[in-house]
Amino acid sequence: MKNIRRKIAASLAIVLVLLVTSCGSESKNIQSQSQQIEVTEHIEVSSVPEYSGEPYITVENNEPDFTDAEFEEDVFESYSELDAQGRCGVAEAVVGKELMPKEERGKIGQVKPSGWHTVKYDNVEGKYLYNRCHLIGYQLTAENANEKNLITGTRYMNVEGMLPFENMVADYIDETNQHVRYRVTPIYEGDNLVASGVEMEAESVEDKGDGLSFHVYVYNVQPGIEIDYETGESAEAEAETSVKNPDNQEETYILNTNNKKFHKPHCSSVRDMKKKNKKSYQGSREELLKKGYEPCGRCKP
Repeated sequence: MKNIRRKIAASLAIVLVLLVTSCGSESKNIQSQSQQIEVTEHIEVSSVPEYSGEPYITVENNEPDFTDAEFEEDVFESYSELDAQGRCGVAEAVVGKELMPKEERGKIGQVKPSGWHTVKYDNVEGKYLYNRCHLIGYQLTAENANEKNLITGTRYMNVEGMLPFENMVADYIDETNQHVRYRVTPIYEGDNLVASGVEMEAESVEDKGDGLSFHVYVYNVQPGIEIDYETGESAEAEAETSVKNPDNQEETYILNTNNKKFHKPHCSSVRDMKKKNKKSYQGSREELLKKGYEPCGRCKP
């Protein structure tokens, strides 16, 4: 575990891989697809790579940044007070079955997070652009209509970005009856009312991260929709004329060098790999196929 929590800041430069590292007050590098970001103390939206088709990027080589003091085994949950703009802050917990819900989730429509608008688009799943996104999912701590735990987030961020990682935490706890240190931080640019994204960190407690560990930044975007993050207003984006070949785009994959399968980083099969067989790879899908690797049938990278 690292000794000082890190956030993204400052400059961009061209590199090859999607990784992030940091420690102490020294700045280190967050690397993403074709960009490198210096890391100091705070995530700056201007230094996060632009959304390029994937709902999230890994941060600090996918390693969470909890200090020894923060790495507790006793269950707890904590939510920041709303700021002067009515915005949520950091939400964190040590999650275990003790905190998980025992009853069905109630209504949350009475909560209006900062930047909230009720708006529909035909090209959005479920029509509604925005969800009331739990920073810590209801399935983990049973927090429902807690205004300190709900932000204005797109349907895409909620379902494609955050939910797979929340499910990973819930599944690990259900399967092991152990605990997970968990933290979600909404990232705002200036005084914007809508977060540009969220930083998600998790590390299994009893086995010191061997069972579950991730550190990602999830984009608060909706493909096909332009969002004014200052106010939450939105409009349908103009159609793009160019079409990219997804097989040639550089992505981050997790390789199983034993069975020659490649996976998305959040795939549930990744946590079952033996460490000696696990390798992080940055490059194109086409190159992996040429090397003899096959895509995972579960996550379908």
